[in-house]
Parts: sequence; structure tokens; C-alpha cells
Amino acid sequence: MKLVFCGTPQFAVPTLDALVRANHQVSLVVTQPDRPKGRGMELAASPVKQKAVELGLPIAQPEKIKNNTEFRAQLEQIAPDCIIVVGYGRIIPRWMLELPRFGNINLHASLLPKYRGAAPIQWAIASGETVTGNTTMLLNEGLDTGDVLVQREMKIDPDATSVTLAPPLAAMGAELVIETLDGLEHDLIVPIPQEHEHHTLAPILTKEDARISWSRTAQEIYNRYRGFQPWPGAFTSFRGKQLSLHAVRPLPSGESVLTEGGLAIECERLIAGCGQGSALEILELQLEGKKRMSARDFINGYQLKAGEKLG
Repeated sequence: MKLVFCGTPQFAVPTLDALVRANHQVSLVVTQPDRPKGRGMELAASPVKQKAVELGLPIAQPEKIKNNTEFRAQLEQIAPDCIIVVGYGRIIPRWMLELPRFGNINLHASLLPKYRGAAPIQWAIASGETVTGNTTMLLNEGLDTGDVLVQREMKIDPDATSVTLAPPLAAMGAELVIETLDGLEHDLIVPIPQEHEHHTLAPILTKEDARISWSRTAQEIYNRYRGFQPWPGAFTSFRGKQLSLHAVRPLPSGESVLTEGGLAIECERLIAGCGQGSALEILELQLEGKKRMSARDFINGYQLKAGEKLG
């Protein structure tokens, strides 16, 4: 097929690569403009742009697309059979939705209608899901509300983080997009409307999502810690300063005598009390303005007082 590909993050790169390897004609790669990044705030290309350059593909980086007459004329001249959208980061306007004969196909990293929104991988893990997956769907003007084309499940390992889960999901998603295009071309796929009454949301993450509520169970706190890697992470407060937690694990269920957020030292291990009598072991942490350290160094350096709490 003649395609236009719209994508920005690393998650979208395997799909772009797979389309080229499958001998589809990628006539244009559309990605976000270069953005300042790092301490030096130098302009950096998106992962998709970097891949497109490597593959020698034409690139467009419009700041806006809805009323961009030049960009519209460019796409109309290409007249693609389909537009593929993977994490592009812009709402696709109606004129783009109506342009290709096979529509706009979106790869979304959840089993829709669950986890509609910008951070489906993170929120699936943070919510304690044991299974997630990918969905290809026909885009419409709603937020991830289009008809489902193909879905495939993937198990979430108990200690998986959003960092470790994203690459295999991206690889699976690339295969799913190729399968979807083949199915549409040969009239083998019937779009299925979503069961909208069962939808859940996966909104953009904020720093506040990382704040630990010690009234949650240890497993719930651990799930959120796993889901919110590498950002916004997990933090609480200690002696009036922010304390970031870099490695934690829930202890086997049992009646903890600790209050919520209460600290204890057990055999040189740092333990925090959580909701419903559960407890979390803190392995690595970092106090505001200090270097990252092990729990043992923290215990030795800060000489915990009886009754001290986190949060």
C-alpha cells in the first residue's frame, strides 16, 4: 500500500521499520518538530525522525496540522491508501480521517476500550493488571473510540515496569499493524464497535501521580511504582524533604504492626507500613539534594528515631 506514517516516540519505531520491510510504500513520515532536550536544551529529533532518516524516507514536521493548508495539500497530492498513526501526539483532524480509502489506522497499547488515553502501558501496570496487549483501530474524532480491527494479548509479569514492557509490546504492535493492513487489503477484517460502557482512562501522567499514599496496600504502591517508571517515579517525604524511592518490594502478606507510613528496621532492612496491615521494603532511595543510596546507608546515615514516619 501507499502509506503516510504519523508517529513520534520510540514505541512507534518498530512499526515504521516493519512497514518498510514488508515492502509497503511509505511516502511520508510525519513526526513532531525537534524539541529541546537534556541539560544543554539542544534540539533533538524524535526517535521516529531518526529512524526515518536512517531509512531515507521523506519527513514532515508540522507544528500544527488541523488548518495547515500546505500540509493538507502535501497529503492530498500523495493520496495514500492508508494513514498509520502510532503515538503521534496530535489529534487527527477530520480531513485527514476522510482522506485515505482504508482510513487512519491507529496502534494503541491496550486492549480497548480499557485504558484510552496517552499512557496506557503505565496505567495498566499501575492498576495491577496481569494482562494487557495491543489494539489496531480505525481512528475517528473521539479519544481512542474508533472501531476495533485486531487485538492481541500480552501477559504482564509480576515485576514488569513500563520500561521493560514497552519494547515487547512495540514489537508485537508492529506485527499487528502489518497483519491489519493485509487483512484490510484482502477484505478479511470486519471493524467491531467498542463496548464504550466498559471504557477506562489512561491520562497523561503528572508529578503528583508519583506521590505515595501510604493508605494503599504495599502491592498497590508497588504496582504504581512499576507503572510510573522512569517518570514520574515514586516519592514521599521524610523530615520535611522529598524522598524518592528507586527500588522497593512488597513483603509477603501478614499483619504488620506498623502504622501507615511508619518506619522500622528489621535485620538491617528498611520497612514501611502500608494500608491493610501490609508492608513495603525500601531498597534504594534518594533524599532531596542528596545522592541515591542503599537502604543500609540510609539507616546508618540518618539514625531513625522511634515513631518516625514517611509522608
